[in-house]
Parts: sequence; C-alpha cells; structure tokens
Amino acid sequence: MKLGSLVKILSDNEKAMELEWFKRVNIVKGLANAISYLHHECFPAIVHRDISSKNVLLDDECEAHISDFGSATTLDPDSSNWTPFVGTLGYSAPELAYTMEVNEKIDVYSFGVVALESIMGEHPGDLISSLLSSPLHAVDVLLKDVLDQRLSPPKRQIADQVVSIAEIAFACVRQSPQSRPTMKQVSQKLSTPLQSLSVPFHMVTIKRLFDSPTWTT
Repeated sequence: MKLGSLVKILSDNEKAMELEWFKRVNIVKGLANAISYLHHECFPAIVHRDISSKNVLLDDECEAHISDFGSATTLDPDSSNWTPFVGTLGYSAPELAYTMEVNEKIDVYSFGVVALESIMGEHPGDLISSLLSSPLHAVDVLLKDVLDQRLSPPKRQIADQVVSIAEIAFACVRQSPQSRPTMKQVSQKLSTPLQSLSVPFHMVTIKRLFDSPTWTT
C-alpha cells in the first residue's frame, strides 16, 4: 500500500499533520466495515486476532485495508474455539490473559484501541488503563485535550463524528466482552447520520463518553 501502515504515519509528525480529521474518520469507518464483513458476512466467521495500527494499511486514497491474516482463524459454531495466544500487546483484549477462547469480541476490543489511536495520534494504553482502574479520575478530562494536538480541533460535523468515534471506541474497550458492541453495530452506528452534540465540543468529557449506555448486545 502506497502510504504504508497507520502507525508509521502517526509516528511521523509531517505525515500525521497531513492526515486531517476527515481522513481519520474515514479510516476508522473503513476499518469497522472491513472487520464487520469478516465477522458477519463470512461463513464461518473470521476473527483476525491481530488488529493493530501496524496491520492497518492505507492506499493512495487513504482507504484502510487490513493486512497480515497469518493469525486469523475461523469460528467453529460447534467448538469452544480455544487456541494459543496470538496478537500484539497493547491491542489484545484483557480476557486473553486468563482465557484462550477466541470470539469476535477480541477483534472488537482491538478495533477500539486502533480507533482511539487514530484520533489521539498515539497509542491510548495509558488512557484505557486509567479509565478501567480509576474511572472517577476521568471526570474532568476533556476529549479535546486527548485528541492529536498536531491538528487543529475538529469543527462542526467532523467534530460530531470524532465524538461519535470516541464514544464507540470506549464501548469497544470495555473490560467485559459481553458489554462490547458487535462490529456490525459499530459499522451501522458509524454510517448513521448524527445529531448535533448536546453540549459544545470543547465541553465533552471522557467520562461522559465512557459511561454512555449506547449498546445492547
């Protein structure tokens, strides 16, 4: 792919600044659609197991493509689907630390990490850890302060979409797999026209997005 991996672009200040908000929103949408296809349009369903920014490649139109299917596996509906651990630390779902059962929700978690990385410009590990361990600490943290500071703050409809991506991503990285949405829900949500924000963009807090009861699975 002409532009290389998402992580390569985000780690280069000049290239990251060229990857403005509209492009980043489309990258997240394209990635969601691709994973949703693997989970819900393929039979048996395919779980990639290594969704990470190094495995998201961009073509010359900044369209996202998933690479490296060496760890991918199909789900057998008549089996428990237990396999040895594979994946990339920092993107792997926390439940894989104590169970090796593979299901679609591990890709959902990884997608959430990549989606946050796309709008933050860096890996969101510290933010996710603080939310899961001490959610009250995030009460006054503003979304605008954790977004990629190399770009000007998003405005108008793009701001609405960035907030929606953050809200969806936080749902995807919830500790309990059962509380995460499916990728079909994520894809549909990202393609649904948005209502205007109920509060000004500069007042949107991380805690508000993290606690949003958006999903039922």
